[in-house]
Amino acid sequence: MIKRSLRQIAEMADALNDITPFAERLITGVSIDSRKIEKGNLFVPFKGEHADGHQYVASAIEKGAAAAFWQKDVPNPPLHLPIILVEDCLVALQELARKYRKQLQVRVVGITGSNGKTTTKDMTASLLSLKYKVQKTGGNFNNHIGLPLTVLSLEEDTEIAVLEMGMSGRGEIAFLTNLACPDAVVITNIGESHLLDLGSREGIAEAKLEILQGLKDGGLAVLHGDEPLLMERIHRHKGNVQVQTFGRRESNDLYPIDITQLDKGTRFTINASSEVFELPILGTHNILNALAAMLIARYFEIPFETINEGLHTIKLTNMRMELVEGRHGEKIINDAYNASPTSMMAAIELVSNLKGYERKILVLGDMLELGPEEEQYHLKVGEAMDQEKIDYLFTYGKLGNHIAEGARKFLGEHQVFAFLDKTELLQKLMHYVNDKTLVLVKASRGMKLEEIVKALQADTP
Repeated sequence: MIKRSLRQIAEMADALNDITPFAERLITGVSIDSRKIEKGNLFVPFKGEHADGHQYVASAIEKGAAAAFWQKDVPNPPLHLPIILVEDCLVALQELARKYRKQLQVRVVGITGSNGKTTTKDMTASLLSLKYKVQKTGGNFNNHIGLPLTVLSLEEDTEIAVLEMGMSGRGEIAFLTNLACPDAVVITNIGESHLLDLGSREGIAEAKLEILQGLKDGGLAVLHGDEPLLMERIHRHKGNVQVQTFGRRESNDLYPIDITQLDKGTRFTINASSEVFELPILGTHNILNALAAMLIARYFEIPFETINEGLHTIKLTNMRMELVEGRHGEKIINDAYNASPTSMMAAIELVSNLKGYERKILVLGDMLELGPEEEQYHLKVGEAMDQEKIDYLFTYGKLGNHIAEGARKFLGEHQVFAFLDKTELLQKLMHYVNDKTLVLVKASRGMKLEEIVKALQADTP
């Protein structure tokens, strides 16, 4: 993490006040939460809708913070304390991160995409760790606040940082990539997430391609080569960029030849190596994420022969194709962190093709931020059901009702249950699970369907 004197921090953040009395204090790390202050931290207060972090500055310093930012338009700054007066706390945080990034020798991999970016980040970090000291974005710290905090958490001797870049509108990826200055970037795919803000998949593609703006000259862009919206646009972007592609088609630089679904993962071979790879993660779609990570690993001179070791030690962020067991012995695929039509279809395909279960149940909730066509997208997900491969469907939420509507065209009325109440859903679901059951739980994060998973795992009803 960043370790600089208060004088250096003040210079990097464009301080407006004289900090001479505290100039030699050592700042170690940055926190935006006064409840989680560690000794030596720089505390950065933000003005929120319901609270103003400035009111916690004094207590943060009492708890061990070495200094704190103070925004110029907030009255009564406690200048007797080690305060760095700045024009805007968020801008100062971002500028501090930008300048710290430039001072480091670290190489950066930037990852974005509509689906799979967090999983690809985890895979990429695991593969690169075979040879380098690697740090990666923690949790969902992938926005205009989280990414600067991640950069400021980097150790001086970190060799590669794998940074996830999220967005909700145009210009956000451009800002993040220009701060991070990546040596290589990945765009996992173009899906339907953020249609509400960007209006079309074409608009989403343009927003994701902003990641190239910060890519170093001659750097590598790894793209989903089966996506025409990316391939049509990549060459419009100026600059000396290497392009490598992954996908299912043989026209890609890297593509799978043979895929075998295992009980707790996937075995596959690729066109560029005789090695047989095993991925301890469910889902054919995750092989594509692995291919993207493998292209990055090869760029950083990690041979295919050692990649299996990195695949075996992947640590995924929670609630992404996580296989757990319920209290009745049922197997549960917890994929409750996020959902889009593309990822929902992939998850349904996975469950449909898994063998060894007498009963397969889908618990699906609303997919959010899909814009004016949201009802139609949910209806199409329901229409993807195969009566021979899916036994029961439980839906949750108003939009989930449209999944149920579509499914009733292919499943019987006795196989489809729609709920607006999570407790009622759970009570009904409990009658259908046993030790020979597979349950998929998936929805957008805002639906909090992990509560269903936790309830199925609970020791007592």
